[in-house]
Amino acid sequence: LLVMADIDHFKQFNDTHGHDTGDHVLRLVASQLAKTRGGCRAYRYGGEEFTLVFPSMDAIDCRPFIEATRERIAAYPLVIRDKQQRPANNRNGKKQRGRNSGQKALRVTMSFGVARRQKGETIEAVMKRADKALYKAKQNGRNRTEDAV
Repeated sequence: LLVMADIDHFKQFNDTHGHDTGDHVLRLVASQLAKTRGGCRAYRYGGEEFTLVFPSMDAIDCRPFIEATRERIAAYPLVIRDKQQRPANNRNGKKQRGRNSGQKALRVTMSFGVARRQKGETIEAVMKRADKALYKAKQNGRNRTEDAV
């Protein structure tokens, strides 16, 4: 099973908050995707797009794992600090994590497209169907998962 995933409104986020923050978002998303259970392997496909592979699962079986990941990313509070507010080292950074600094927390969401490889189908064809399902998720409101037909 192959899943294509894309960060919603990433260009707008990057343009508004800067490329350093965009890089931070990519690292955050990658770390959350890596936590996806069910035997999933996550890869950065390019830009803000990722691929998840569930080697021996059906779409119905992996859906709870995808949804848990989507919800975990959407619920993660991302606080943007300017350079003066950044901790001097990792130790101080760990002390600050989870504290309310009075700054607004932003939310990042992702859309997912799921495709099961059909008998005789090339990997390129599976990816194309998963990508179409991803764009269907975007058209249907983002922050959601759609299955390929």
